[in-house]
Amino acid sequence: MQLGVNVPNFGPGTDPGVLRAWARTAEGLGFDLLMVSDHVAVTPDVAQRYPEPFYEPFTALSWLAGLTTRLRLGTTVLVLPYRHPLLVARMAANLDRLSGGRFVLGVGVGWARQEFDALGVPFTARGRLTDECLAALREAWHPEAGAGTAAVPVWVGGHSEAALRRAVRFGDAWHPLRLSVPEMRSVLTRHRLPAFAPRIALRITDAPVTGPERPAGVGTLEQILDDLHQLRLLGADTVVLDPYHGDPEETRRPDAAWRALATVTTHWRNAS
Repeated sequence: MQLGVNVPNFGPGTDPGVLRAWARTAEGLGFDLLMVSDHVAVTPDVAQRYPEPFYEPFTALSWLAGLTTRLRLGTTVLVLPYRHPLLVARMAANLDRLSGGRFVLGVGVGWARQEFDALGVPFTARGRLTDECLAALREAWHPEAGAGTAAVPVWVGGHSEAALRRAVRFGDAWHPLRLSVPEMRSVLTRHRLPAFAPRIALRITDAPVTGPERPAGVGTLEQILDDLHQLRLLGADTVVLDPYHGDPEETRRPDAAWRALATVTTHWRNAS
């Protein structure tokens, strides 16, 4: 099972130097995948959690591809209705080609109603638009795949029934975000999904965190290592660790996240 890291590509402490340091730290610690988020218009509902500066994912990942050699690079998740599907198909295929086949396209329907309004995209149609975009991506990539070039891997986010149907129909993997291990186990026992690549939180606590709703990745080091073990048993191909806890001021102190990532990956390797 591979490990990835979700990197804040936003916030008051994030600049090109910090993004470069994130990439070099992730690669140096032996992580397999680096992923970033997606927003186009940082409207008030977005800015509360993901304030400016916000580095557009395709631009940021293209730059990071040139600074790394081994890391896969991906989106967690690209909001498909925000862009024309043929533009997404071209950018994703180009980034995959330029990075030597290292790109993973994680996708979702989006949640920020004000951002949809700013972009002129109907919020209530986002599910249908996402399905149409996924179908268009497959069609656009089919000629290239027929010529010997593999299509970009697509990870489908969300855990609603519609999202799970979307993952089965269009995805190479289901990519749930910040669920508990029991929640993920329940879904996997009820649905035959193509593959499993969750993104979980990463917050190490001194005392155990109890309760059935504890998100995977939150708790003592022992609890987090057990979460990873349970996810491996459930068939996870990749687990993406997300050390961002929701306070934009955290982006000014990336060292704390780096220490947590180093602690977990070191102990995970030793335990494995």
